[in-house]
Amino acid sequence: MAKAADKHDTTQENPKTDPKDVSNQIKDPDQWTTGGEPMTGAQASYLKTLSEEAKEPEAFDADLDKAEASKRIDDLRHKAGHA
Repeated sequence: MAKAADKHDTTQENPKTDPKDVSNQIKDPDQWTTGGEPMTGAQASYLKTLSEEAKEPEAFDADLDKAEASKRIDDLRHKAGHA
């Protein structure tokens, strides 16, 4: 009877740690395949908080897409002193 550990070939490299695999690298929001989708609830919440902390409430716009929200979040993080 084979042991549970023997079921998996441990000689294979972990694809998540393969230095040649660049699929998980940080990408510019303009290159996101989902960048045009509506921002997530988490993005909206964080953007609202940051816009208030940075004293720029007009920076919050509920109609932003994911990519634009990400860019505004990065900008406001710097202005609010979180970066």
